Amino acid sequence: MLRAVWNGAVIAEAPRTVIVEGNHYFPSEALHRQYFRESRSRSLCPWKGLARYYDVTVGGRTNPKAAWYYPHPSPLARRIKNHVAFWQGVTVEGEPEPSR
Repeated sequence: MLRAVWNGAVIAEAPRTVIVEGNHYFPSEALHRQYFRESRSRSLCPWKGLARYYDVTVGGRTNPKAAWYYPHPSPLARRIKNHVAFWQGVTVEGEPEPSR
């Protein structure tokens, strides 16, 4: 099982992720939603499209824009549709479960 951890809390966990450019993209249903709030921030990737962000709050501390996703990724990035990646101190721990 793979886990995204920040400030001592598991904020997402999934048996497998999609890895793009060294980032683990967790399925959106793997998020523990109580830690996530939509951010107003946006950015543009030339090949993946328009990214949106989440602020992550754990134990009274907020990590702004700690997670991002592409609501409408380009055809080249369709593997990460409905997936969320992390940065800014969020660590990914564990090992993926074998495919069946």
